Amino acid sequence: MPTLPTSVDETLALLESGAYVGDRALATALFLALKLKRPLFLEGEAGVGKTEIAKVLSATLGRRLVRLQCYEGLDVASAVYEWNYARQMMEIRLAEASGQRDRDALGADLFSERFLIKRPLLQALEPDEAGAPVLLIDELDRTDEPFEAYLLEVLSDFQVSVPEFGTIRAPEPPIVILTSNRTREIHDALKRRCFYHWVDYPSAERERAILAKKAPTAAARLSAQVVGFVQGLRRLDLYKAPGVAETLDWAQALVELNHLELEPTVINDTLGTLLKYQDDIARIQGSEAARILAQVKTELAATTAR
Repeated sequence: MPTLPTSVDETLALLESGAYVGDRALATALFLALKLKRPLFLEGEAGVGKTEIAKVLSATLGRRLVRLQCYEGLDVASAVYEWNYARQMMEIRLAEASGQRDRDALGADLFSERFLIKRPLLQALEPDEAGAPVLLIDELDRTDEPFEAYLLEVLSDFQVSVPEFGTIRAPEPPIVILTSNRTREIHDALKRRCFYHWVDYPSAERERAILAKKAPTAAARLSAQVVGFVQGLRRLDLYKAPGVAETLDWAQALVELNHLELEPTVINDTLGTLLKYQDDIARIQGSEAARILAQVKTELAATTAR
């Protein structure tokens, strides 16, 4: 079973082994979270690779990944546990049919573990031979504040209180990764229980390294132009700037279309894989795309000439 990294450099190497190109600041935050058994709270724009970190940890450490995808209205029954009411009713009818009269014994049996349906948060507290699982609480900002408040017990003591059953504690704290796209602010009480890291858009150099790992079939010239164009888009005031996920989608789409370098017509035809809002596409198509591309090619030519 793979062991946890013992230094920041080992953490960087761990991410690298999972084809994740991270920076030292991220590796430091992740190392401290693993070492001190604290949740790691990752904020950043959509598509910058926050969720991928939990997946890479699960794969490289050989741990089970338990994912809780958050949404508005998420409640305890969907996130933590609920009782199997249909099975409980069946048990009551079987007891009545057999003439069982001991209500106390029946009641205790009905609220035993065999009738408990474990949802992601409770599943993450269960022991595992491979080690504590990786618990991904994804897009926490989509939930309501009452659910945030419920998480305080889970993230502080790694336990869940079930009124009819008792308190369930994790024998070993799970590796907890929380993500947020910052569509709303997360309460300070929850942030205090976590280490924090802002996952920003990568530099051009790091984004080229990401493409080399994730889209290795793309020609080096095409990858450099794609990264330069995307970096140019991020400097504009768009409704939604493209993330790393969109960069990869675009590069892979261009490879499938057998393009070896960018041209204005190619960009206009494929902008829908890069930008997801029509107002942004309409603004970039045509002369603006040609202007950005010309600037990118000039900068690349100057870099090559040095």
